[in-house]
Amino acid sequence: MKSLLATGDSWPSLLVRLGLGVAILPHGLQKVFGLFGGSGLHGTFAMFSALHIPVWLGILVLIVETLGAFGLIIGFLTRIAALGIVCDMVGAVYKVHYHVGFFMNWSGQQHGEGFEYHILAIGIGLALIIAGGGKWSIDRRLAGGTRRW
Repeated sequence: MKSLLATGDSWPSLLVRLGLGVAILPHGLQKVFGLFGGSGLHGTFAMFSALHIPVWLGILVLIVETLGAFGLIIGFLTRIAALGIVCDMVGAVYKVHYHVGFFMNWSGQQHGEGFEYHILAIGIGLALIIAGGGKWSIDRRLAGGTRRW
């Protein structure tokens, strides 16, 4: 368990951890609570059903995008949260965004959003899996803060 939590005193890990957590958390809050123009649980599970996503997998998505994102923000179980987000983003590309193409819908001309955002989130998540939560993370505190990079 200690090796799962071990992390250096790294500013870059802190910055990417906060960036990914803050970017993902509103998506979870949309899905769970209907905040930020989201559809809430009912609408989210209707969308998952239309995409043929099983209920158990939908529940995992909600956990990852809310608790996992919050875990990243505070640096708790960073590697597990990052792995969950990587899997979530891969699934989102596969089920929703791949057919649209690479680019986001900046001009409003596409039918849907591309997957460029997801590639960034996957890359950041992989970096956190490797490096850990870094400076000011609960993981570092629990592991004793002994690992140096």
